[in-house]
Order: sequence, then structure tokens, then C-alpha cells
Amino acid sequence: MSEKHDQAEYSGDGRHERKSVGRYLATRIPTLKPPMDKLENPITLLRLLNKQQWMFFAVAFFAWSWDALDFFTVSLTVGPLAKTFGKSNKDITWGITLVLMLRSVGSVIFGIAADRYGRKWPFIINNILFIILELGTGFVQTYNQFLAVRALFGIAMGGLYGNAAATALEDCPERARGLVSGLLQQGYAFGYLLATVFARAFVNTVGHEWRPLFWFAAGPPVLIIAFRLCLPETQAYQERQRVRAAGAESGASAGKTFVAEGRVALRNHWPLLGYLVLLMAGFNFMSHGSQDLYPTLLTNQYGFSADAVTVTQVVANLGAMTGGACVGYASQALGRRFSIIVMSIVGAALLYPYTFVTDTRVIAPAFFEQFCVQGAWGVIPIHLMELSPGSFRTFVVGTAYQLGNLVSSASSTIESTIGERFPLPDKVEASGARVSRFEYGKVICIFMGCVYAYVVVLTLLGPERKGASMDVRHDGDMVEATGGRRMGSEVGEGVGEQGSSDEEKGHAKTVER
Repeated sequence: MSEKHDQAEYSGDGRHERKSVGRYLATRIPTLKPPMDKLENPITLLRLLNKQQWMFFAVAFFAWSWDALDFFTVSLTVGPLAKTFGKSNKDITWGITLVLMLRSVGSVIFGIAADRYGRKWPFIINNILFIILELGTGFVQTYNQFLAVRALFGIAMGGLYGNAAATALEDCPERARGLVSGLLQQGYAFGYLLATVFARAFVNTVGHEWRPLFWFAAGPPVLIIAFRLCLPETQAYQERQRVRAAGAESGASAGKTFVAEGRVALRNHWPLLGYLVLLMAGFNFMSHGSQDLYPTLLTNQYGFSADAVTVTQVVANLGAMTGGACVGYASQALGRRFSIIVMSIVGAALLYPYTFVTDTRVIAPAFFEQFCVQGAWGVIPIHLMELSPGSFRTFVVGTAYQLGNLVSSASSTIESTIGERFPLPDKVEASGARVSRFEYGKVICIFMGCVYAYVVVLTLLGPERKGASMDVRHDGDMVEATGGRRMGSEVGEGVGEQGSSDEEKGHAKTVER
């Protein structure tokens, strides 16, 4: 374990030094030992953020929360959608699968745009598309129209995660990163909770079946857009743009400098990018495998009422939000990898009660299972940010996450398809109609056990750069791409008013493990 001021060692001419594979693998178990850095009072850590940093966090959190709600509007209305279009539950889950498959397209488009032109306007365009496509979903008349609109929605949705993470965390004080990362990621669980509550409020209660939920979901992004319009670019992005502008004065346009940064980043970090995609595939299987089909499990296999499902889902998501914040915070002392592995092991141990308790007592294991799932996820935003090359931070974070989504896109379809191989006695409704039932609990339990094992192994083998500096002054790739062209003087201008962390004083350390 060594301390450096950057994400990778580099010599004066910009050539990166790399460890041999054998030496690297030999360090994987020893470096799991928690660094046990001082774990400060969380209130003290939150006070490190200045007003602008709080505003960046808030707009990113609310946008990420509504992104999650938009996604789960389909997960929570699978039955009503199937009834409207005369399809099976499995057919409707293809709407979920299409969104997950096409998110990577949006992450590439909007990620590159955000790294080149700024975080602000790609973020705003994302939310405009959310408004249009949620309204469109509410008005579709056929199954094919439904699939087409959700496919477009996947592209729009794919562009938000990397941008939200960069907006919230780029300027965040180093000591507060773990806590803020955990809070940010729980926008996903908060969005799921909101989707559960609003689905209960709007679906089959105010007329038009499931459609009012989608019409309602199109409204709040208007407020998010107005919020983001009032904020500037992040300080870290502005510093990087000043370096690119200095290159333009020297004869190299900002666009050419950006392309040069891309070549350097690809050459130096392509193995890491592949690793991050594989890691995020495991994490997305973890979340979607434990959540997407769970309401169907409760209603179809165990006969829960709509109210009982709502209560169980709300409690589960309260556990998720608690877990994300607590584990993200603890990762400052325990390390990113160690925290993920511990949560995965505990989560695996809780799978049996989570999927085999047949009455409302399942609320307790649901709380703690989602505590573990989202506890591990709470580390992810800052873990990805610290590992990503600075010039393409939004692109790498977003694309790794969304390509992982692509790999895991069929998780709910896989579970529902396999579940149909384990039929249970039909349920006879009061109307006399017979409803097919399946043993989804067994499938989810086995599926999630395999996912947890995969995440543990991959996290054990992966790197960690806790405390990596995110400013351009400590970016070896930028040094290599620009030849060190006026970096020190350019980034020094305008820095100081916005900074409130150790990073602005040049004290941030990277612990590469």
C-alpha cells in the first residue's frame, strides 16, 4: 500500500508505471485490511460542504431519485400493464429489459457531452426527455408502442447517473466523500420508495388504470430543470476547461486537447474500464435481481394484498436508504472494497428469510436484505469516481454503470422465465377466474446467491484508490495529453472561494490498494 498524490504514478515525461500482474494479485488479500482512518462525526463531515456543494448534491440527489422512480413505474405495474395489453407478466418485463439494454447508449452520448461541454446542459436535456417520454408512456395504446417508448426512455435514462455522480462528488471535500456517496446513491432507494407510494396512490384508484402514475411522473422534472439552471458548472470541471483553454492559446483547440485526453485515458486505463463494467454488472444483478420481481413474488406466490406489498416495499427501502448512508460513511474508515465484501456476505446470509417467509413477518428480512444491497451500493459512486480517469469521469462512471445494466438487463426476465418452470396451485379469485402461481422465491434466492459470490470475488480482485484527488492539478493523464502546458498557473486562477476541503490546500492523498 502506498500513498501518492494521483490515481497513478507517472514519471516526468508522463509515462505511467504499472505493477506486474503477479505482484498485483499477491496484494489483493493483504490490502483488504481496513485502513481504520479516523471516522469523524457525520455532522462535522456534512458541515465541510459549502453552500454551492450542498446545492450540487441536492440537485443530483433529486434527479437520481426521480430517475429511479421513472424506472420502477413499470416494475410496480407489471400486472396492470399485462392486463391492459393482453400479455403475460414475462412479456411486460421486456419493457424493463429494453430500458436496461439501451441505457448504455445514453451513457456514451451524454457522458462524452458532459465531459466535453459541461455537466449542466446534458443534465437539463436528460430531464426534458424524461418529461416527454413519461407522458408518452401514459398515452400508449398498444404493446409495441409501449416497448418503443420504453426503449427511447432507456437512452434518456442512461445519461443521468454519471452526470449526477460528477455533479455531487467532484467538488466534495475528501473527508466527507464516503458519507456523501452513500447519501447520493440512496436517491435510487428513495425513488423506489416514492414509486411504491405513488403507485398505490394512482394505479387503479383515480381512473385510467395505471396511466395516471406515468402522467404524474412527468411533472417533477420541471422543478429539477429549474433548480439546475440556477447553478453553475462544478469547480473541478471549470479548472479542467481552463487548462483546455490554455491549450487553445498555444495552438491546440479545446476539442483537440479533449481528443488527446481520450487517447491517453484509453491507453492507460482500458483494463480498468473493463473491470468496472464487470463489477457493475454484478452490482446491477444484485439490485435488479433482489427488487424487480419482488412485488410479483409477494402478490403471486404469497398472496399479499396491495397494502401489504406497499408496506413491505416501503420498509425495505427504508432499510436500503439506511444501509447506503451507513456503509458509505463507514467506508471512509474500513475502505471501499472491505465494505462491499462484508455487505455481500451478510446479504447472502439473509436470502433465505427474504424469499421464504410467507407472511408479513418478511418485513424484517426485507429491511435488512436491502440494507445490505444498498449498503454495498452506497460505496459505488465514490469508488467509481476515485478509480475513473479525470478527463472522462462522467463518461466512465456512467458507461461502466450502464454497461453493467446492459449485462444484467434480462435479470427480471430470467427470474420470471425460470420461475414459470416451478408452478404452484392456481389461485381462484372471487370472480371465479384462475390465476397461475409460481415459486419465484426459490429462483430469486438461488439467483442472488450466485450474484453475491460473483461480487465478492470481483471486488476482492479489484483495485481501490480511496482519497484520489479529483482536481486537474493531480491528473497524470492531463499532464501527458498536454505536455504539462501551463497547468499549474491556469488551474490556480479562481480556486479558493469554492473549496472547503483538504484538496484545495493540496493535502489530499490517494491510497492505492
